[in-house]
Amino acid sequence: MRNVAMVGGGMTRFGKYLDRGLKDLAREAVDAALECAGMDRSVPEVAVVGNAAAGLSTGQECVRAQVVLREMGIQEIPMVNTENACASSSTAFQLAWLYVASGMYDIALAVGMEKMYQQDKSRVFASFMAGTDVELVQQMLARMQAEAEKKAKEGGAEESGGPGKSRSVFMDLYAAGARFHMQRYGTTKEQFAKIAVKNHYHGSLNPHAQYREVYTLEEILASPPVAEPLTRLMCSPIGDGAAAAILVSEEKARRYTTKPVWVRGTALGTGKDARPPGISERVARSAYEMAGIGPEDIHVMEVHDATAPAEVFIYEELGLCPEGEGGRLIDEGVTELGGRIPVNTSGGLLSKGHPVGATGVAQIYEVFQQLRGEAGDRQVEGAKVGLTENGGGMVRGEAAATAVHILSV
Repeated sequence: MRNVAMVGGGMTRFGKYLDRGLKDLAREAVDAALECAGMDRSVPEVAVVGNAAAGLSTGQECVRAQVVLREMGIQEIPMVNTENACASSSTAFQLAWLYVASGMYDIALAVGMEKMYQQDKSRVFASFMAGTDVELVQQMLARMQAEAEKKAKEGGAEESGGPGKSRSVFMDLYAAGARFHMQRYGTTKEQFAKIAVKNHYHGSLNPHAQYREVYTLEEILASPPVAEPLTRLMCSPIGDGAAAAILVSEEKARRYTTKPVWVRGTALGTGKDARPPGISERVARSAYEMAGIGPEDIHVMEVHDATAPAEVFIYEELGLCPEGEGGRLIDEGVTELGGRIPVNTSGGLLSKGHPVGATGVAQIYEVFQQLRGEAGDRQVEGAKVGLTENGGGMVRGEAAATAVHILSV
């Protein structure tokens, strides 16, 4: 395999854009990536585009890459569409890397894009439901709805509507995992809330973040309840956006930049029934092995904090601390800016936002900026090695797909 460098990246600000479609969002991200690389639209030799929900949210199926890229004048070249739930564009990035690493092409474009926000929220929640084994989840939802109704009659504080109606079913799955972690390891609701405080602060420093407000611990805990122990500010929002990356062979890298960022490790995995170890741990192990490093060598991370508790789980799965000790890391400030290993300097999914198919490449773009020293007020001093972890969907209690990428300068 050849060495592969990322020489350009770009993204939109994530947000709620009723008046913008996939073509417009993708164009902004792709043009920014090409400009970053000093490259014309005619230069990429292959394109891989990740998207999860356009079929359900906009009706566009089958040829999403061809429709969007053709609109901006990118044509003729091979185009591949990847759909892998929330890991759609991190999967696209891996395939783009493989095209270049294998020697088949010298210059590849990877794009992630999503249009989630619309007035009809039932279609949004339907797209999340599609990232599960729908037959099993329908059975689970019936049980959860019955429990929620019983709790409401007893004076419970949960929002009305229930899972799959007023919120994504994934929030309830994460909440169940959080309660288990609290019961088994003594993790507290306040520790989970501190993750949200941290990530909202980081997001306030990121011009691409959907939300840039800063919140106190008390404000996080007092925000509307979703599913115990989650409050609204501990959950990622719905939004729209796009991100893009340009990958080139080592021979081409110096033509386009004096600051290449090298792809050192990349791994993609699928969940399994027999656990542990969990999927993130298994996939990270493969990426670490490929890069020839361990978690102690990482300087900055972007991880899939679809909820605040998820980030705690990922600390443990990526080897930042022993199992059950993720809460300690946030208490000690290890993962905040200025800490030993800052996590989600972009604001993460909680603050930067989570337009599902765009998230993977957006994580990579943040690490790209950090490693090039271009992250502005949220710059991690001396960052040389970065990691992204992006999970997608859920089948039988574990992410359906997870991708881990390791980059370095």
